[in-house]
Amino acid sequence: MLQTFTILLFCIRMSLGMTSIVMDPQPELWIESNYPQAPWENITLWCRSPSRLSSKFLLLKDKTQMTWIHPSHKTFQVSFLLGALTESNAGLYRCCYWKETGWSKPSKILELESPGQLPKPIFWIQAETPPLPGCNVNILCHGWLQDLVFMLFKEGYAEPVDYQVPTGTMAIFSIDNLTPEDEGVYICRTHIQMLPTLWSEPSNPLKLVVAGLYPKPTLTAHPGPIMAPGESLNLRCQGPIYGMTFAVMRVEDLEKSFYHKKTIKNEAYFFFRSLKIQDTGHYLCFYYDGSYRGSLLSDVLKIWVTDTFPKTWLLARPSPVVQMGQNVSLRCRGPVDGVGLALYKKGEDKPLQFLDATSIDDNTSFILNNVTYSDTGIYSCHYLLTWKTSIRMPSHNTVELMVVDKPPKPSLSAWPSTVFKLGKAITLQCRVSHPVLEFSLEWEERETFQKFSEDGDFIISNVDGKGTGTYSCSYRIETQPNIWSHRSEPLKLMGPAGYLTWNYVLNEAIRLSLIMQLVALLLVVLWIRWKCRRLRIREAWLLGTAQGVTMLFIVTALLCCGLCNGVLTEETEIVMPTPKPELWAETNFPLAPWKNLTLWCRSPTGSTKEFVLLKDGTGWIATRPATAQVRAAFPLGALTQSHVGSYHCHSWEEMAVSEPSEALELVGTDILPKPVISASPPVRGKELQIRCKGWLAGMGFALYKEGKKEPVQQLGAVGREAFFTIKRMGDKDEGNYSCRTHTEKRPFKWSEPSEPLELVIKEFYPKPTLLAQPGPVVFPGKNVTLRCQGNFQGMRFALLQEGAQVPLQFRSASGNSADFLLHTVGAEDSGNYTCIYYETTMSNRGSYLSMPLMIWVTDTFPKPWLFAEPSSVVPMGQNVTLWCQGPVHGVGYILHKEGGATSMQLWGSTSNDGVFPITNISAASMGRYSCCYHPDWTSSIKIQPSNTLELIVTGLLPKPSLLAQPGPMVAPGENMTLQCQGELPDSTFVLLKKGTQEPLEQQKPSGYRADFRMSAVRGEDSGIYSCVYYLDSAPFAASYHSDSLEIWVTDKPPKPSLSAWPSTMFKLGKDIILQCRGPLPGVEFVLEHDGEEAPQQFSEDGDFVINNVEGKGIGNYSCSYRLQAYPDIWSEPSDPLELVGAAGPLAQECTVGNIVRSTLIVVVVVALGVVLAIEWKKWPRLRTRGSETDGRDQTIALEECNQEEGEPGTPTNSGSSSSQRISVELPVPI
Repeated sequence: MLQTFTILLFCIRMSLGMTSIVMDPQPELWIESNYPQAPWENITLWCRSPSRLSSKFLLLKDKTQMTWIHPSHKTFQVSFLLGALTESNAGLYRCCYWKETGWSKPSKILELESPGQLPKPIFWIQAETPPLPGCNVNILCHGWLQDLVFMLFKEGYAEPVDYQVPTGTMAIFSIDNLTPEDEGVYICRTHIQMLPTLWSEPSNPLKLVVAGLYPKPTLTAHPGPIMAPGESLNLRCQGPIYGMTFAVMRVEDLEKSFYHKKTIKNEAYFFFRSLKIQDTGHYLCFYYDGSYRGSLLSDVLKIWVTDTFPKTWLLARPSPVVQMGQNVSLRCRGPVDGVGLALYKKGEDKPLQFLDATSIDDNTSFILNNVTYSDTGIYSCHYLLTWKTSIRMPSHNTVELMVVDKPPKPSLSAWPSTVFKLGKAITLQCRVSHPVLEFSLEWEERETFQKFSEDGDFIISNVDGKGTGTYSCSYRIETQPNIWSHRSEPLKLMGPAGYLTWNYVLNEAIRLSLIMQLVALLLVVLWIRWKCRRLRIREAWLLGTAQGVTMLFIVTALLCCGLCNGVLTEETEIVMPTPKPELWAETNFPLAPWKNLTLWCRSPTGSTKEFVLLKDGTGWIATRPATAQVRAAFPLGALTQSHVGSYHCHSWEEMAVSEPSEALELVGTDILPKPVISASPPVRGKELQIRCKGWLAGMGFALYKEGKKEPVQQLGAVGREAFFTIKRMGDKDEGNYSCRTHTEKRPFKWSEPSEPLELVIKEFYPKPTLLAQPGPVVFPGKNVTLRCQGNFQGMRFALLQEGAQVPLQFRSASGNSADFLLHTVGAEDSGNYTCIYYETTMSNRGSYLSMPLMIWVTDTFPKPWLFAEPSSVVPMGQNVTLWCQGPVHGVGYILHKEGGATSMQLWGSTSNDGVFPITNISAASMGRYSCCYHPDWTSSIKIQPSNTLELIVTGLLPKPSLLAQPGPMVAPGENMTLQCQGELPDSTFVLLKKGTQEPLEQQKPSGYRADFRMSAVRGEDSGIYSCVYYLDSAPFAASYHSDSLEIWVTDKPPKPSLSAWPSTMFKLGKDIILQCRGPLPGVEFVLEHDGEEAPQQFSEDGDFVINNVEGKGIGNYSCSYRLQAYPDIWSEPSDPLELVGAAGPLAQECTVGNIVRSTLIVVVVVALGVVLAIEWKKWPRLRTRGSETDGRDQTIALEECNQEEGEPGTPTNSGSSSSQRISVELPVPI
């Protein structure tokens, strides 16, 4: 009886284990063939992943042969072409697909028999436990081919009990209301509809057994499932049958927490008088009768024993910023199950909404419908308890809900300041408090300027002063991508502050000189008009004066504009290009192909920051930031004549620009863009794939050969690119090929032909594959078969051993493989083997050598090595990969954890590494690991484990401190001690060094500190060190890393590096920044100039500004540094760096020309002033003499003035004669 009860508990534990393991879904494997016409001529195996896209698929045959498929883009299914079914490709097949954590579980086994017989179907029940009476059960039969007839047979019956004709590869036979009469042995067979005589073999027999367990009970907690320590709790287990013995247990500790109670009723109470924190866990119950025939397990009940409720979190969907009239859901979740939730709004005492504990699932939320401005506020959610308890309620996170017509404006700030510094850029940061789809930056001075960013950071440079101005930003959210928010407050960026350069002063002087001369010209003209407002001066006088002054102004302006600006021209920096990106087009083909056209640009590197689109190579169309998928979209809208042209795109990194993408040519709405054709070098007899890349999805493809009018191959819509296959390259396949794309539906619209591709055959066959059966590790005295697998049939094969002068064996084969048998192998047979195949014709043209295969003849597997990457000390939440590495190829590995079950297996590995990734690492992953070989064949060879690797998960305990005694810099040969001080006693301390995967040393001192002594240190001991400590018993927690400590083993600090920015050549009016950089922190730098005894400058950051006033900045410079802790020890000086002036005689001539022209400007301005002064002195003699010329015309006074100046000795004329002279036109002297 005790044994029966123990078996019952064992079954319960196994069922718990089954429910806690999440099984990876299997891929589906099936056959496609052109039956019934020729069912065995062209066989293709398809492998489909059940729930995710994958980048790699693997087909396995008989556990030894493997075929990889690596599609160009992620997909959920791929095909493996087998061709005609022969004896060589008959066998057992399975397939796998690649997940983020490794290969998936293999598919069900497909057995291909010889031609003339259908594959044997597989047969199973869709249930993890035996079915109960009265339930429904599904029996599944997988036939591998589509559109078959499935027959279900039961032992003892001549006729089938059921049949089905499904559209897929699998039939589901349902048995409703299961009874004991339905028990028995079942089989399944298939046949082709149109060939009823062609049957498959029977499937393996399946025995259906009806279980006899009692119904499961219910488990409830009173007063509730969440209680405080010290409070009492009743667990009630209730079933439908009276007089049973009830048992309750905690899943986390089945052996110590098992309680049972016999009662006359159909329920039992399990009382906990004073709860403890350790009582927290998952509980379940069951009942059994006197013969220990038990019930099913109850549903799991989670019991919390805590003094403080865990914190809830609240999330607004789709966004906390909602447009008026829309709906918003507030999703409240917490780690406690079986408790209701209440929604509160700040400022209101009563809850707004309730969620009952029974109605809460992953999709339940608080709903606010048709929101208005009154719904704006701060919301939080709390646990809703229906029983009394002393548990404290913690503070809860809140969500601020905003109801707006447009999203509110963001904030815009500049870092490090709003003033540009010489050679420095400014980062504008646009920020909001909720998730954003995209940010946009506008520049008020340029209406066409617009930049986009997903993180809100925009880098603005001030090249040629073009970065100054006023900026603002806006954003849009995912739920309303067409509505942009209000703009932020404007932010003004100002020009460079600090240094006044010669170039800046000269430009400002020229500009001021021109303005002053223009103002002077206007003042002269106005002054003349004011003086002559009552004088009838002849136009010639005024015109002559104006012309003279204007000529002076023009001469001065020409001199100013003639200033040479050769030395002011910036040098162009040459940047090495990055790999070119990919460009393609997307549109809603075939409904409205040219109504909404978008160009996409994608970069092959992950460091791309921005994409730029160009048209016709003449200028930018737009710039877009890179998304997380390292691509960007450029919407063009409806295709018009203005869009016609050739397009390229570039990807920008921080200091580099990529090569241009392949050209995409838009030629209008009647012709598709020209595709691009490419192929690998062809080899005689080898399969060749020709790639034709289009620019739009959903296109058909056609391959043309020069000299033929019709296409040699055509493919339907297969994406943006297609692969044309030439099965076996021969001389007849050489030539020039091109491809075209066309729309899928008639009438076709065709693209222009691609550029021609010339195919010329190479003279070697592709290399074969060499495999060992049963495996590459052989026990002495046993046999091993080496199979050489080629690509072509009818070849002759040869086996070679490394070090042998001639091949060991020859084989001729009608198929594409040959087997070489090695009898009773010994130690001398160990080594590397290769094979080749060649034609049996006169040419004897052969293949390349296969990859070498190492054969081990031993009674013990070599010991593998286990290590962690990037390190065996990993912060919590990070990813780590455990590598099991050994010299034997083609053998799987198995990973063990001390005190735990097997973690992971790799079967049939083709490399010498076993990869065991651990993602989102937690404290449960901490422990000691080892690995060993795990061959997939039966062998008596001993297997020995690898080294033990201790995996430490940090981030659970406070970080320690790390100090160096006597200091961080010591001379070679001296002793040093690194002291790691922790927070807990009796911990294990680990010393780490950057760049080293394994810990350097471990200690377990009795106190709080570990001393790691380093005797007679050497130069290679220099580096960056840190330490952690951990508890090697429960709760198995480790600390954070200590702060890094850099150690230097040297007599003298190493020399620094010295560089110049932007270059080593002075430009007119520009300064040079010398940057001195050393490997040690906390140092002081000094700059020295050749020819000067005293140091030039001191700096803590290593930046020195050098100007070239009067040519004193030219010369050789070097720098050195000293540690602040050792102020008397200076490093070696850096390599000298020479700064030179403006380069070449052209710059000197230009400078001399500027000086001459500037001198002429000054002379002309002075001459203009002298002329104006002389004229000013003349004008007082021309003013009107009212008392002396009473009754006479003002013109007479002017004429007398002219005569006095022209003829001083001439007497004055009478009034009559004067009046006669008025009518005579005389020249007016100026």
